[in-house]
Amino acid sequence: MYPSVTPPRQVRIGDAAAFAGTTPRAIRHYHEIGLLPEPERGRDGRRLYGYDDMIRLLWIRRMAEAGIGLDDIRAAFDEARGIEEILSRLEEALAAQEAAIKRRRAAVQRLVVVGSPLGLLSELVTDRLSHLPPGALRPSDVEELLVTERIFGPLGAAIQASVFIVLATHPDLRAEQDRLDAVEASLDDGVEPDDPRVEEIAVQRCAQQMALEQAIEAAGLGTAEEKLFEIYDADLKGEEDMQMSASAATTKMPYDFSPARMRCLELTAQLLADIHSADS
Repeated sequence: MYPSVTPPRQVRIGDAAAFAGTTPRAIRHYHEIGLLPEPERGRDGRRLYGYDDMIRLLWIRRMAEAGIGLDDIRAAFDEARGIEEILSRLEEALAAQEAAIKRRRAAVQRLVVVGSPLGLLSELVTDRLSHLPPGALRPSDVEELLVTERIFGPLGAAIQASVFIVLATHPDLRAEQDRLDAVEASLDDGVEPDDPRVEEIAVQRCAQQMALEQAIEAAGLGTAEEKLFEIYDADLKGEEDMQMSASAATTKMPYDFSPARMRCLELTAQLLADIHSADS
């Protein structure tokens, strides 16, 4: 039995796109990059696609749907690179995508369980803070952890979490922290870096930091920090691409700190370094 409809010998770009499951714009792009040869044009100047054109277009679509990039598709047609090499690189790319999807799903699940932006941080950080009651962490605490994780990775943020655990469980230390944050914020552009108040605040901030460190050790959080290095395995290290160097972050993360406040931070860091150096 013969078909009742006679197929056309050539079709225009809209019909070619509809049959291949793509768009005329995509086909034009294939022409522009040399992936699909330009077909002949009819009397009206429009492209006309024949059987061979359609077969090539269908193969392009199948390879694209399999995740093969356009450059690799071209190489496969030109036999400039073996298909085995292309598929091997595709397998590696798919494995990386699967790992990324796994991390994203884990982040979404943590967010659902935690019910706050804290769940968007790495599992290492979230687990350390999961025992705290709702509201114990302030939004500013989570923001600091977010920045630390960007710079130093999940391990650095998980270690910093000890500070927020102590602040959440020691009202006196939290009150002193709030007071120092307020006085540091008062070091605006109207205060000179050599103002006596700058050094006074640095000394007080140093004392607060030492009190936090003592509370961390007393609560056994120091031991917990040591165990973090043991559980920081290859799965978590997959997130290392999230971090950047501290020097790069210094020039890219904005903080509206006056010269006096920056001087206060420098003095505090120096005082802490001297104390730790003497203890060692």
